[in-house]
Amino acid sequence: MNVKNKKIKFVVVGAGHIGKRHGVMIQRNEESELMAMVDVFPKEKLNAEDFDVPFFTSIDDLLAAEIPFDVACVCTPNGLHAAQSVQLLDAKKHVVCEKPMGLTKDNCEKVIFKSLQMSKHVFCVMQNRYSPPSEWIKSVIDDGLLGDIFMVQLNCYWNRDERYYKKGSWKGTKDLDGGTLFTQFSHFIDIMYWLFGDIDNIKGRFADFTHQDNTDFEDSGFVSFDFVNGGMGSINYSTSVANQNLESSITIIGKNGSIKIGGQYMNEVEVCNIAGYEMPKLAPTNPGNDYGAYKGSAANHHYIIENVVDTLKGRTTATTNALEGLKVVEIIERIYKVRDEQVNLR
Repeated sequence: MNVKNKKIKFVVVGAGHIGKRHGVMIQRNEESELMAMVDVFPKEKLNAEDFDVPFFTSIDDLLAAEIPFDVACVCTPNGLHAAQSVQLLDAKKHVVCEKPMGLTKDNCEKVIFKSLQMSKHVFCVMQNRYSPPSEWIKSVIDDGLLGDIFMVQLNCYWNRDERYYKKGSWKGTKDLDGGTLFTQFSHFIDIMYWLFGDIDNIKGRFADFTHQDNTDFEDSGFVSFDFVNGGMGSINYSTSVANQNLESSITIIGKNGSIKIGGQYMNEVEVCNIAGYEMPKLAPTNPGNDYGAYKGSAANHHYIIENVVDTLKGRTTATTNALEGLKVVEIIERIYKVRDEQVNLR
């Protein structure tokens, strides 16, 4: 189908907070159209009455209705992403997959295989790449302004308490949530991978300080590693911070200088110390997603929909492709392998 002069038709699978955000961004884009939504709960329970489109309770029902669409946004619990993406790709639809792409490398490979088999795109949602500090630091690293990279430290200290982990929810479960690094901090691991590439020689310490009663996994960890491309790094993370998020930051030490991007969502350049370099004025970062009692990463989902439209119309390429989505999952899976080996030794 020649889509250059036609609107891109979307459906949204999963009508929770993020799914509704996808729906709104689709409706606001002049070159896209929302055709339907899918969720196991009725739209009234989801506060989704404002979406005047057909509502289905399963992907099977959606496909059986033969509603025309080009792209499906998969916004369901983490553990469903890979299988639902494969099902939609098999129906010859492009897929926008919320993070993480899957909970195992194996499941992500199945998604990539099916996308290649069906010649369809998979767009992985890593919207923090669009934040002005992220775009700026990417140009600094790509241009080699810091020289050899010596050390990288990623700090992610957030609050996720009983206001977030409600009883009966999928959040906090091993099979549908997957873990703190998958749900809370995969955006920042993606930024690190985007900038510096793969890691090896992973070591770590892990603890569960405040979530023994509401999650199946750790809430905190210190992880160290080497970058395959040179230099060493660490990820220090926790969701046991009291009351509110503390910070998401990345500190980079290079041969020619140092940089720290901090704030609650890696949204502020706190230090730029590069010899002979003048820091440009950056556009303001969009505010974090507001979930009421707690906050999330920057509200950049309109860029995702724009990228999908532009890619399908032949103007650009995917901001985060399926292989990059797989690599983030694989890195987290390898970190969690270190955690699980420690548990088994006790």
